[in-house]
Amino acid sequence: ALASERELVLVLLDPDAIVDTRPTAKQLSNNSENGSGKTEIDLMFVLDRIFEGVCRPFKVRVEQVLQSQPSLIVSYKLSNTLQFYCYTISDLLGQDTALCNTLWALKDAAQKTFFDILKGRGEKLLRYPPLVAVDLSPPPAVREGVSVLLEIIENYNGMMVPASGQKPVFDPVISAILDPIIQMCEQAAEAHKSKGAGNSSRRSRISTDPGQLTKSSVDAILSNSRSTSSSLTSETPSKIFLINCLCAIQQPLSGYEVAAEYVKRLGTMIDNHLRVLVDKEADAILSRCNLSEKMPHFHKSINKDGDSEVGTPLAELEDTSPAVLSECLKALFGLILGSESSLPEFEQIQVPSLRSEATIGVARSLGEAYELIYNAIMDPKNGYPDPRSLARHPPDQIRTILGI
Repeated sequence: ALASERELVLVLLDPDAIVDTRPTAKQLSNNSENGSGKTEIDLMFVLDRIFEGVCRPFKVRVEQVLQSQPSLIVSYKLSNTLQFYCYTISDLLGQDTALCNTLWALKDAAQKTFFDILKGRGEKLLRYPPLVAVDLSPPPAVREGVSVLLEIIENYNGMMVPASGQKPVFDPVISAILDPIIQMCEQAAEAHKSKGAGNSSRRSRISTDPGQLTKSSVDAILSNSRSTSSSLTSETPSKIFLINCLCAIQQPLSGYEVAAEYVKRLGTMIDNHLRVLVDKEADAILSRCNLSEKMPHFHKSINKDGDSEVGTPLAELEDTSPAVLSECLKALFGLILGSESSLPEFEQIQVPSLRSEATIGVARSLGEAYELIYNAIMDPKNGYPDPRSLARHPPDQIRTILGI
């Protein structure tokens, strides 16, 4: 015969009983193996039936909470709490019990609600990307998203974890919150770049100054190439905006171990954008001096040092003739050595270390480009009649002026 409720309570709560701290399910398994588990199995059967009566009202109440559109934090806390009790009840009653199955189902429902809320927030951000601010600062949605994530991380770090369980993987939560924010920033940057390119093309069509015909050849090079420079550097504000947004996400997360992998990924993205920014700016400066399209000739000349085949000397090519190259180098020296510095300083990059890194990167790229040109001019096989007068400044002097 089954034990009465009084006997069950005495077995469970008798202070004189020998306490076994192992999970109840494991105790019963061991007792069954020893041939003395029939009473305990009957006990577990009765406990399962007792708790089964709790399942339906508990399930209805939790589902009411989930259907009432709880906040993101509430749904996350509820999911974590239910997961804790899933493991706890599994240890007490076993996994194949009514209450345990109910808890796991509710935990999955709470987790789904949490990620559905995140999905809805992300879709809304991507549907209405913000305009890029004049100072290229991150939009409010970035700060709000990071603030929510930090609160969730605090809850994750303080969540209850049973001895037989473990914390859930947190990477999907970070990705669900931050990936749409980063995509939103990329959309805003792309729209800003397209708008900037359109404005620069209109300006280039409208601006026709007859006075340019009387300017010196160096001034003409700088003036006539401004439209080209504008189109090349129209990507600069967009890149700076993305760098600012990624840094605004990365810096608050840097101290959290649970976000270490994502922070590393953000660092890689920032480095890539910074490298593209530096390359574009350096190429734009060379284009203003009409040197960018000539660089392949210099690279080819230097790389042919070991070849037995002798090509056309650079001095005999139209693009790199002494007269043309002299005007280009005068323009470059004017940009580097002029009283008004024309080199970018990237004031709108909000992180000082990255601002300095970008400035030094452009200077280093220009120094390397000039050294390549200088070596090609000084190479006798390129046939320049007076190379010293053409390249008046040695590379070391240019690097010193550039501060590298």
